[in-house]
Amino acid sequence: MAVSVSRDLTVRVLEDPNTLKLAERQQALKIAIQKGEPKCLGVSQVMLGLMVMSYSIPLLFTEFTEVVALGVPWWSGLMFITAGAVSIFLDKHCTMKILQLCLTMSMVSVMLSVVAVIIYSVDMNKNPEEPCMKTTEDKRCDEKHYETRLSRGVKSSLLVFTVAQTVIAAILCVLLFRQRRSFVSYTPLGQAAPPTSTLLTSPDLN
Repeated sequence: MAVSVSRDLTVRVLEDPNTLKLAERQQALKIAIQKGEPKCLGVSQVMLGLMVMSYSIPLLFTEFTEVVALGVPWWSGLMFITAGAVSIFLDKHCTMKILQLCLTMSMVSVMLSVVAVIIYSVDMNKNPEEPCMKTTEDKRCDEKHYETRLSRGVKSSLLVFTVAQTVIAAILCVLLFRQRRSFVSYTPLGQAAPPTSTLLTSPDLN
């Protein structure tokens, strides 16, 4: 808080410059979030989650390998949708608590995506495509070949989607962490009530 006294004995209490800087930071945080970057990334996450869950349906009709037994497409898809929904909600309701929640969800999404990528890679390595064994009747490959070929094709698509989700969630984490760090450095200043500008005039001695 700053106080200035003019020649006519008028005392003016000025607003704290730190408080003004805090208000500017708060406004800058809202503007940065409402630019649309988290919302666009959140929509991408929701779409990827829906694609992962829908593309994984054919795996229910093939041999149950590690991916299906552990339910990787379903819990990873739900995580993508949840993280994306929180990012979209952040664009509508920009508060520090929701930003922290969105950052936490994005970090969890990155970790689960990495785990899912590892499981997909191990599963595809342990379950290669069966060679084509043609039958003597119609000269076509046996069903095992087509089944494993379908399974690997679906898992390859899910792997690509999961890698894309990992990249999107990591970018969102970086953006939110930068905005959070630039805002938190001024947060303690906001604990006190912001002073208001007050004008004090000298009493009339006449």
